[in-house]
Amino acid sequence: MDISEKIKILSSAGKYDACASTSCNPKKPLILPNDRIGNLAAGGICHSYLPSGQCVSLFKVLLSNKCTNDCFYCSNNCYARINRTEFSKEELSNVFLKLYKSNYVEGLFLSSGIGRDEEVQMEKMIETVRHLRFKEKFHGYIHLKILPGVSKDKIDEATALASRVSINSEAPNKSRLNELTTTKDFKSDVLKRMRWIKEKAIKNNLPSGHTTQLVVGPAGETDREIVSRIDNLYNEMDLKRGYFSSFIPVPGTPFENKQREPLKRENFLYRTDFMLRFYGIKKKEFVFNEQGNLNLSIDPKIAMALESDLFPLDINESSFDELIRVPGIGPTTAKRITDLNNSGFKFSKESELKNLGIVVKRALPFIKLNGRIQKSLTEFC
Repeated sequence: MDISEKIKILSSAGKYDACASTSCNPKKPLILPNDRIGNLAAGGICHSYLPSGQCVSLFKVLLSNKCTNDCFYCSNNCYARINRTEFSKEELSNVFLKLYKSNYVEGLFLSSGIGRDEEVQMEKMIETVRHLRFKEKFHGYIHLKILPGVSKDKIDEATALASRVSINSEAPNKSRLNELTTTKDFKSDVLKRMRWIKEKAIKNNLPSGHTTQLVVGPAGETDREIVSRIDNLYNEMDLKRGYFSSFIPVPGTPFENKQREPLKRENFLYRTDFMLRFYGIKKKEFVFNEQGNLNLSIDPKIAMALESDLFPLDINESSFDELIRVPGIGPTTAKRITDLNNSGFKFSKESELKNLGIVVKRALPFIKLNGRIQKSLTEFC
């Protein structure tokens, strides 16, 4: 199999690993020859964000799509009738460096199927990164996927070489993961390895930390279960961030006839995740329905505010922790308000709030100006 066919197969096979909460449609190139290595869609190029907020383009690809796991939603599962192939470390390095030197990408996102032995396959991935680091002198961004079940020694090596690592949780707990596969154990293959990643990330000063991904929908998991798990991982595992991927049925898999999960559910989970990480909001504050899911007809922050007895707030007398819970006010604007209040300034006009960056339409029903409520809550009820 020639290298262009391998790129096509293994970059396409890697597209289900999320590394950004939003996707970017690539610009259409001026010319479209079939063998164009810069074709963003076919070339597996995606966008991710560093802790600094910088957006980087990554070459996202599998080292191999050979796999012994039977994940029922995955196009690469062991029963799938697909073309199987793999890169050598030299092949992948050459492809990546051509993209990098042509300024198409700024980093690498490397994952893989398990192969016959996760330890052997993880070693091949590590050798590929080692080849890039020491043979090719590439010192840029590399996100390396940790395969479930690998040894602590391999995790030690991976965290010493990569900029970021991740292991996919896939589901929020053991019973839900059992609905997705018979070949993985949640406590052993996922949580135990996350503890090792946390330990080795500290030892090796892993620059961008570690992440995980959950598939939303196929196992019947609730949003409450997902939010509870991701909150636990932030608190117990020093997780840098979680990613959510709405289930999409893939032809030829055991779950091909399952219903596709609404993208809006994924979007709302990202909103709650953002509030967990940056707003200091606790998981118990989120509002779930009787089935344990978020109400997709109303923004999670507004739903939370409607259930709270905190409102309406006097904009001139409220703390940062109170203001951050007002719909339409984020961490930056909450700090601006408290800084101005502490300096003696008092807000009296809607225009003053708008000029500060507040989404006034959302905020007005939950605040007081000049001692008066500014807008009724009826539009949300």
